[in-house]
Amino acid sequence: MTDPILIRPAEPGDFEAWKVLWDGYNAFYGRKAETALPIEITRMTWSRFVDAYEPMHALVAERSGELLGLVHYLFHRSTIQIGPSCYLQDLFTSEAARGTGVGRALIEAVYQRAETAGAKRVYWQTHETNTTAMKLYDKVAENSGFVVYRKPV
Repeated sequence: MTDPILIRPAEPGDFEAWKVLWDGYNAFYGRKAETALPIEITRMTWSRFVDAYEPMHALVAERSGELLGLVHYLFHRSTIQIGPSCYLQDLFTSEAARGTGVGRALIEAVYQRAETAGAKRVYWQTHETNTTAMKLYDKVAENSGFVVYRKPV
């Protein structure tokens, strides 16, 4: 029998195992940890996750002591509702964990935390070429149809 998947908040001692997943996530989107994403950003991001006063949160999926996935989310105010919105910013599972329910479990865990925090919605974005992940997303959420624009300033 396979051990169950445990979804839990990231802890300070998870940094090294989390960073392997984080580097995999960034590589998937074409950001190499040593070049396009400076280590200072990774360290600051991690410090925010383990700071109880920050609105940024990290959950990890663990099985038999091994981290299989991560999800990062944050709460923010909205002009169209009184309660907070929850933005699921990053979701990644190790290649070996794909198709085993880890991604769905991480998303569901964010839904639970958003509901507890009084958020009325959870939303996220993905690249249009991420078709494998979109098969899952289409099962657990509604595609809003919005297009994202951005400009570095």
